[in-house]
Amino acid sequence: MAFGLATPVKVLDLQCGQHHVFEGWFGSEDDFQSQLTRGLVTCPLCGDASVTKMLSAPRLNLSTTRASDASTSSEQAALLKMVRHVVANTQDVGDSFPEEARKMHYGEAEHRNIRGHATTEETEALIDEGIAIMPLPLPDVLKEPLQ
Repeated sequence: MAFGLATPVKVLDLQCGQHHVFEGWFGSEDDFQSQLTRGLVTCPLCGDASVTKMLSAPRLNLSTTRASDASTSSEQAALLKMVRHVVANTQDVGDSFPEEARKMHYGEAEHRNIRGHATTEETEALIDEGIAIMPLPLPDVLKEPLQ
C-alpha cells in the first residue's frame, strides 16, 4: 500500500524571532502568506509567531553556515526530545499545579510527576517554601502528541 499527498506541498525553511529554525509545509506560497498573516504559523519550540522565511540554497557550498545550522538543529532536537520526555512522563494538573505540588510536599498526596501552570508569584512562593519545582515553558504545540 502506498501513501501520498493529494495536493502539491511547498516546504519552507522558517525562523522565529528567537532564531529557532524549523520547517513548514504549505500548499503554496499564497497558503503560507495567508497563514502567516492570520498568525497561524508559530515556532514549534517557543510558540513565537514572529516567523520569517529563510533563503534556501541547497546547491551552494555553505559549509561554515551548515556547521552552525547543524549545531543549532542538534540543540533544538535535544530540547524537543527532553520536552517530549517530560510531557510523556508527567500528569498535567493544569492550574491546580501549586496546590498539587504543596499537597505532595507536605505529605497530603502521593508523590508523582506532575506539570501544570503557575504564575510567577506562585512559582516564587513554592520555591520559597522549599518545594522542588522547575519552571519549564511549554508551547501549546508540544503539550499534545506530535504526528
